[in-house]
Amino acid sequence: RLQKLKEMFISKFGSAPKFYVRAPGRVNLIGEHIDYCGYAVLPMAIEQDIMIAVEPVKTPVVQLANTNSLYLDFSTSVNNIEINKTKPQWHNYFLCGLKGIQEHFGLNNPTGMNCLLDGTIPPSSGLSSSSALVCCAGLVTLKANGKTLSKVELAEICTKSERYIGTEGGGMDQSISFLAEEGTAKLIEFSPLRATDVRLPSGATFVIANSCVEMNKAATSYYNIRVMECRLATKLLSKSKGLDWKKVSRLHDVQTKLGVSLEEMLTIVKEVLHPEPYSTEEICKCLGISLEELRSQILSQNTQDVSTFKLYQRAKHVYSEAARVLEFKKICSEAPANAIQLLGELMNQSYISCREMYECSCPELDRLVDICLQSGAVGSRLTGAGWGGCTVSMVPTDKLNTFLKDVKNAYYQSNSQRLALGNNSLFATKPGRGALVFVEA
Repeated sequence: RLQKLKEMFISKFGSAPKFYVRAPGRVNLIGEHIDYCGYAVLPMAIEQDIMIAVEPVKTPVVQLANTNSLYLDFSTSVNNIEINKTKPQWHNYFLCGLKGIQEHFGLNNPTGMNCLLDGTIPPSSGLSSSSALVCCAGLVTLKANGKTLSKVELAEICTKSERYIGTEGGGMDQSISFLAEEGTAKLIEFSPLRATDVRLPSGATFVIANSCVEMNKAATSYYNIRVMECRLATKLLSKSKGLDWKKVSRLHDVQTKLGVSLEEMLTIVKEVLHPEPYSTEEICKCLGISLEELRSQILSQNTQDVSTFKLYQRAKHVYSEAARVLEFKKICSEAPANAIQLLGELMNQSYISCREMYECSCPELDRLVDICLQSGAVGSRLTGAGWGGCTVSMVPTDKLNTFLKDVKNAYYQSNSQRLALGNNSLFATKPGRGALVFVEA
């Protein structure tokens, strides 16, 4: 693959690349939609990745090309980075990583570059292809400009810089992209960012199946509406408990300030919030603010015109999912005889909560999870933002081959569009390693 990338680079730019950078995609085993609420998550890097061949150049221009002809070439001045939020095209994710590093170091005269990108992560599939591209671009810019940073610093800069495209993410994708190590999943905790190895039980394999429904979280407001619903739930819970609600923005902070357990937080959610959707008027009344203040101080740009928010359901999902992550890690550490069964049950509970409480599934994902469970998975759930993308299933290794065959027949065989996507849609994966740079020898 590297040789092919090099040959394409030479034919495109007329000279050889000086170095290559790769950043992996990831699958989140458990802990969906809770990183931006401040809670720990449990992902692993997958073998699929984004790879970029790079040649620093004397002119202050970045030229971007892609081995996939569906993605058009793009070039821009390195001194004038404009990121278009209305159209989340591939090159804008590269520009996010570039801009993040430039701003961090205050680079006045950044190095120009020729870059050729090759990706093996299915796009818009919930396997973090966009964050892998942001991370890859950040590392490319760092190397081209002769700067160094720790992996943790890089992850934090890339998390912030992906927000240039309008996605209010929490940092899981960027953290696992840099901090992953081969053979182990990671418990990733935030503020401060740290990663702990989680050894997955032998005897089970994780299988990714793509629903073939594409979901680009920067192109719709579903994702950011959920972020805002969690933020609003935080404000209402804080106010009801006499906290300085203006200073509390994440559900995790409410728990920390109250000094209670996740179970107790679930009780508080039941006492304080009602299951019926909240109108913006009711939220303003609860907080004692005007609609103008709500829009300018709390809501994000692309959620200004949303008129109702579900707060009870979202908070209930977050606190229960945060508890499942800790339980998942505990089972992996203690490795009881029935570990695989117990982990599978947690994955299934996570999926039900994503579907019922967070409402981030879709009919195709529901059907695919069903098929996976019927085909022998002990646990199956959507992974990534949802509303499309992939499922991850935990399958006893001795049942793997029949599982793959049965899922292929039941979900892909009957649909020519799904079948055309072929082997990229259904594959077993092991925990892969994190982002790295390699230099042309």
